[in-house]
Amino acid sequence: MIFYRQNLSDYQLLDLYKKLLKPRLIEEKMLILIRQGKVSKWFSGIGQEAISVGITAALNQSEYILPMHRNLGVFTTREIPLHRLFSQWQGKANGFTKGRDRSFHFGTQDYNIIGMISHLGPQLGIADGIALADKLKQNNKVTAVFTGEGATSEGDFHEALNIAAVWQLPVMFVIENNGYGLSTPTNEQYYCENLADKGIGYGIESYILDGNNILEVYNKIQRLKEEMQENPHPVLLEFKTFRMRGHEEASGTKYVPDELMKQWALRDPVNNYKDYLIENKILTEEIDQQWKEEIRKEIDENLAVANAEPEIVPTYNGELDDVYKPFDYEEYSHGEEVKNIRFIDAIRNGLEQSMWRHRNLVLMGQDIAEYGGAFKITEGFVDAFGKGRVRNTPICESAVVSTAMGLSINGYKSIVEMQFADFVSTGFNPIVNLLAKSHYRWGENADVVVRMPCGAGTQAGPFHSQTNEAWFTKTPGLKVVYPAFPYDAKGLLNTSILDPNPVLFFEHKLLYRSIYQDVPTDYYTIPLGKAALVKEGKAITIIAFGATVHWALDTLAQNPEIEADLIDLRTLQPLDTETIFESVKKTGKVIIYQEDTLFGGIASDISALIMENCFEYLDAPVRRVASLDSPIPFTKALEDQFLPRNRFETILKELLQY
Repeated sequence: MIFYRQNLSDYQLLDLYKKLLKPRLIEEKMLILIRQGKVSKWFSGIGQEAISVGITAALNQSEYILPMHRNLGVFTTREIPLHRLFSQWQGKANGFTKGRDRSFHFGTQDYNIIGMISHLGPQLGIADGIALADKLKQNNKVTAVFTGEGATSEGDFHEALNIAAVWQLPVMFVIENNGYGLSTPTNEQYYCENLADKGIGYGIESYILDGNNILEVYNKIQRLKEEMQENPHPVLLEFKTFRMRGHEEASGTKYVPDELMKQWALRDPVNNYKDYLIENKILTEEIDQQWKEEIRKEIDENLAVANAEPEIVPTYNGELDDVYKPFDYEEYSHGEEVKNIRFIDAIRNGLEQSMWRHRNLVLMGQDIAEYGGAFKITEGFVDAFGKGRVRNTPICESAVVSTAMGLSINGYKSIVEMQFADFVSTGFNPIVNLLAKSHYRWGENADVVVRMPCGAGTQAGPFHSQTNEAWFTKTPGLKVVYPAFPYDAKGLLNTSILDPNPVLFFEHKLLYRSIYQDVPTDYYTIPLGKAALVKEGKAITIIAFGATVHWALDTLAQNPEIEADLIDLRTLQPLDTETIFESVKKTGKVIIYQEDTLFGGIASDISALIMENCFEYLDAPVRRVASLDSPIPFTKALEDQFLPRNRFETILKELLQY
């Protein structure tokens, strides 16, 4: 292994060695603790330290790094106190996840480190969002994100590279090509000769580096950083290295040929660099031994602190209170001036006023810029707010959602428009596994609103007509809003943008241009989790949301003798159970009306809640009315049969006669 010091001083060379030595000695200690049963799991980075240390040392402390679970050198080079790391690995409260997530599945804003989730790919999109925020701030910062050769097969990898290239974001995409994805060798993982070649297709400059040579890593990153600061753009870096231990300790390395292990053992990044320093009389054996003793002492002392920390005592409130970031709702009242506008105009008005109010709010979505979106809601927004804040995205929902998370991490708010709610399936993973879980896992909220144009009735067929709120109402950490009227749509959208938690905001397409209402021209808010009582009566409770509220109103208008409480839920998560229970206890009969298919819809959960909390007040079984349990058909006759609108009146009258 050949080392070129270039213009580095002896002090810098020695400092890099100490930074390399520390994670190696911690790793050796962890292997002992694993055998002793004092740590349950460990993902070893022995043999790969030069990549983590070299990159982290070359970046400023204020620049974000997104490591994986073999990048201990990132955490130690950023000088995180070791006792906190040991607490994290032991699942204790002084760690970074309060025992809720394992090993390196965490982040810390104090050190500008953003940790991974097990799905790997989404963190690449997060890096795009962080870098986009830096580019908008014009602060000349660079973001580095790590991935393994296995994760380059994920769609998120390609989506993130494409976004970074199209938007020219200052992201270093770091591939640690260590030979194996768990037990799968690289020749079964990809067919191209080098992973760096994948950058060519995205117009990204790429490099292949010796991942075991600390000076090659450090010097190249320094040069690239200067170039990226002068001219923001992404780079793809493939570091050739090797994993000397198993995927994690329990998996072992029996699948690796002995000869290969011997070859890479000779290329050990720590030993080779030490030999170079000693041969060039920059380091002595005595100093090396002294440093090792000092680091081992630091390890033992910090380990003692972590060992002395008590085990976590679980409490229900402690767990539930951290699912969402606390949000102190602030009511903004409106004046008397109103304008009779459509549902779609209320959405546009709320977006526009929020964009003026929040200068750190970024809109992202397919065709939302000059074209104005599929429904023309953002038409003219580019002229008003600029291309920086109103961004057309490639067709890659997963990476766009992850990018929104990155914007949130770096101080921005964002709204992602799903062109149709159906398309959210390709962005499902980062919503339910990244946005929803981040605050619970390590205290980082996702200040993201996902707009969801949804619903049938327009003969748009199986892929443009779903109302899929139930995919998200059962996921802790998400809020789900579903207004039925223009007034509510504007006020609830404003509140959703204010809320620091991830919100799925459903907008029924059939209502866009068919429902009018007097809506205040001023900015105002409506609290989430508070239903509206649209009509009052004592005979029966009708619970509805979205288009079904209007369908229920039509039915009641045709049957004026029916005295019903009609509850418009408005927000599905959090759910206003107080209003529901109060009405059910008054009427004794309840029908739940949803457009979604019957089985597994939110009506089932509401029905169960009523049975559990209001059983003694019921005079009849709780009834659910919903669409057929089939995909949504295209032809009008079939769609009309699919939807519950023609069945609701019959079931309502049956229940009244019970």
